[in-house]
Amino acid sequence: MTARPGMDGIDMNTYIEYGPDCQFPIQNLPYGVFSTAENPTHRIGVAIGDQVLDLSVVQHLFNGKLMMHHYSVLGEPTLNKFMGLGFDAWHETRETIQHLLSCKDKGLRNNYELYEKAFVPMSQVTMHLPADIGDYTDFYSSREHATNVGTMFRGKDNALMPNWTHLPVGYHGRASSVVVSGTPIRRPNGQTRPKDDEPPVFGPCKLMDFELEMAFFVGSGNKLGEPIPVQDAHKHIFGVVLMNDWSARDIQKWEYIPLGPFLGKNMGTTISPWVISMEALMPFAQPNPVQEPKPLPYLQHSDPFSFNINLEVAIKPEGSDTASTVCKSNFQHMYWTMKQQLAHHTVTGCNVRPGDLMASGTISGPTPDSFGSMLELCWKGTKDVDLGNEVKRKFLKDNDEVIMTGYCQGDGYRIGFGSCTGRVLPANQM
Repeated sequence: MTARPGMDGIDMNTYIEYGPDCQFPIQNLPYGVFSTAENPTHRIGVAIGDQVLDLSVVQHLFNGKLMMHHYSVLGEPTLNKFMGLGFDAWHETRETIQHLLSCKDKGLRNNYELYEKAFVPMSQVTMHLPADIGDYTDFYSSREHATNVGTMFRGKDNALMPNWTHLPVGYHGRASSVVVSGTPIRRPNGQTRPKDDEPPVFGPCKLMDFELEMAFFVGSGNKLGEPIPVQDAHKHIFGVVLMNDWSARDIQKWEYIPLGPFLGKNMGTTISPWVISMEALMPFAQPNPVQEPKPLPYLQHSDPFSFNINLEVAIKPEGSDTASTVCKSNFQHMYWTMKQQLAHHTVTGCNVRPGDLMASGTISGPTPDSFGSMLELCWKGTKDVDLGNEVKRKFLKDNDEVIMTGYCQGDGYRIGFGSCTGRVLPANQM
């Protein structure tokens, strides 16, 4: 039996064994989509300890007043339909899962045949994208990151553009190239202009970079023409994942004026496979950052929706047995909240749908060791990033593996995000 403090201060006892540093205690219960060698069907699971609870096997046990009519969504190959059920259904489902895993419940635990089918060792599963991602939006919501990049390219006095403190800046990204953790990313070919007084050239990106981000999945959406008010935005946010929004800095520098990122960002975006619910994160909510000037009314909300999530990035060079940490940051450094991002995104009446993905933008903190990209860590190529054993980097080399992790530290338990990993493959020969 494993006992851990509950989110409301009440002990939650589960028959699944795990230690205090386990990423997936009963307070977490993230959702993901998995398969096994024995059963290649994609199905929804919940992580608990070192096990995955296969919801397709136990869907008939979800007999609450809402899910009793919709439990079949737990047998789907993606989370989209479940996401679309909305806030109250997510809460009821989470309560049912905690009940099924608690020592007080005998139904699942004492049904040997069902138990054996329902739990799969995490070591035996292959993880997939948790949802069909219809649309992907990338914001630019870290003031430290925006200031760093602006200082490099425009100078300290003109670092932030005039609109930055008035609205969550963002752009529409490419959903088709969002991949699950562990998928390699090929170095892109493209146009660059290494010398400002010479014509552009074509070839492999030379300034390959990572971007430490987090992203949320939209749950229930809205009708075209009907904005989501900021006060209600949390009811439309299903959960959060880690993200590496890979960037080809030299391709992006040449192309981004006047319309912004394009080929410098579309070669791949990596997300972690487990979606951490907002209910699991709410105990770690912090006061929102002070915003000056005060945002316009449609962006104002007083409920805390900034989160204390410890984040780390490590790089493992080819041939190395160890990964070296290059960044330690925190999600609470964000200037614009997820609620503000969603409210701003839909204020025009833009409709969002279950499974849409919205990213934070690079998460950088106030100190050099908390900068969330190689561009900042090497300060536009003027510094080396030390990986140990006399290995240094300015930008990523072929076969470097980037590993992102995150967690919230509770009293006697930890809410983990798993990992978001990807290795840089050499560019195609063209």
